[in-house]
Amino acid sequence: MNRTSEVIEAAVKALTERLGEGFDGVAKFAIEGEGAIIIDADGVRADDAEADVTLSADAETFRAILEGEINPTAAFMSGRLTVDGDMGLAMKLGSILA
Repeated sequence: MNRTSEVIEAAVKALTERLGEGFDGVAKFAIEGEGAIIIDADGVRADDAEADVTLSADAETFRAILEGEINPTAAFMSGRLTVDGDMGLAMKLGSILA
């Protein structure tokens, strides 16, 4: 299946609107059952490439973060969002999303 999920497409659009002209570093959002998104200096795209930090969550949690219903830090503290890799980069991304 090479088709990008609707969840991933909507997330790429929302993150692009929030980030503007790219991000200093390489971060990946892995969304359970949907796919992955890479955020880097080139912008936001559906991709499952290597990253400095990977943030993983289910689709519901990811949507809640994007829509401002839950703060990324709160999602992490409650175990709904996991972080693997550069925590400083994750915090920088979290502040953009908050």
